[in-house]
Amino acid sequence: MTEPPSPARVTVVLGGSHTGMLAARALAGPADRVVVVERDELPTTPAPRRGLPQARHAHMLWSGGVLAMERLLPGITRALLDVGARRAPVTTDMVVLSPRGWFRRWPESHHVILASRDLLDATVRARVLADDRIELLAGTEVLGLTGDARAVTGVRVRERDGRERTLAAGLVVDATGRGSKAPRWLAGLGLPAPERREIDSGLAYASRLYLAPEQAREGFPVVNVQSDPRDGGPGRAGFLLPIEDGRWIVTLNGTRGGEPGSAADAFLPFAREKLRHPLIGDLIARAEPLSDVAVTRATVNRRHFYERMPAWPEGFTVLGDAVAAYNPLYGHGLAVGAQSAVLLRKLTERHGFGSPGLARRVQRAVARPVGAAWDLAGGQDVFYPGATREGPTPRDRLVAAYVSRLMHTATGNGRIARRVTDVTSLERRAGVLLGPSVLLAALAGPLKPPLTAPPLTAEELKRAGLQ
Repeated sequence: MTEPPSPARVTVVLGGSHTGMLAARALAGPADRVVVVERDELPTTPAPRRGLPQARHAHMLWSGGVLAMERLLPGITRALLDVGARRAPVTTDMVVLSPRGWFRRWPESHHVILASRDLLDATVRARVLADDRIELLAGTEVLGLTGDARAVTGVRVRERDGRERTLAAGLVVDATGRGSKAPRWLAGLGLPAPERREIDSGLAYASRLYLAPEQAREGFPVVNVQSDPRDGGPGRAGFLLPIEDGRWIVTLNGTRGGEPGSAADAFLPFAREKLRHPLIGDLIARAEPLSDVAVTRATVNRRHFYERMPAWPEGFTVLGDAVAAYNPLYGHGLAVGAQSAVLLRKLTERHGFGSPGLARRVQRAVARPVGAAWDLAGGQDVFYPGATREGPTPRDRLVAAYVSRLMHTATGNGRIARRVTDVTSLERRAGVLLGPSVLLAALAGPLKPPLTAPPLTAEELKRAGLQ
């Protein structure tokens, strides 16, 4: 008879969503057993679940996250494509109105994976749970941590039948997302509250599913009309993402004073009349609505600086949106979660499961991808009225001015557009934007004149019914 693993060789992952599943995969091997604790009953097919309301909105996985997922789940990209997801080259298959004008559709530099969140999660979940070292404990509520300020020794849970028990573990990973109670749990162990910053643009999201016109159901580009934080008013933007089954998921958003509503008959007018260009509205006017309008207002950028805490307990680490949650407009949460899971595996394999200081090393390491995404999101949102109590800092203003100049240059310089997407794809760090050649190019500005219309081809216009 096989002996059960020692609690010191067990990992408990809190949260069975994207980051939690990837964290479980990362630790299967370094740990003898991984238990994923999830409050919801998880569907076995691509279907909605109560604890993930943001799944009703547009999601895309940047190539920095795709590459990280492939390291943990080799072949996952092929598996996603086989069930209907789409690989879209950046910026070749993108029609984007930036704050500084239309981007050209340059040759591929990076890529994104486009799919409904339900399809993405179900595909990843099936691959992860196929590993018999990983156990899912669904319908289970986390009550708190066990241990003290020096070390976390497990987690207290309440199962679906109301029974409470303690799961002993050598490592507990919090991947419970925006609703994480980690600050409260740490306080219960006698540790101080982490430093926290919030940037709240007041953004509200409204999304709707459409069946694309028949001729536009395959290979149609992403369409993105961005807001311009410099104009001083509410920021209004929109995405149209082609996903599986010939559908478009369309997400419209607006900051304080410019929020979209939930009324179905107001969705098209908002897209046509409130965005900086009516293209998305013109496209969906010729598509068939498949759903009601879903609205979400939980879009504040919130970061906990756990890596700065003067003391950190052994056996506990926090990943994904539980560390930092971003305005979903920038699409970086999925990629950061995947990159953090890769760092978790790398450090665990390098230093050994249960080694002294491992949890703190992981927390400091994940601050790198977290910080990159935080700077990209916060650097834009901080300029909307009321986003922070103190307003933009001098550093915020300096960075924003340089980024604005880079974006202007990227509308007419393919090399600079590639450097920008190096960073937005989370494949490279922002330091690549400070090289001498990039600085000189930004000073010179775009090499080509601005586009005066969306860069859709005549064939695409015809297929969408716009010509």
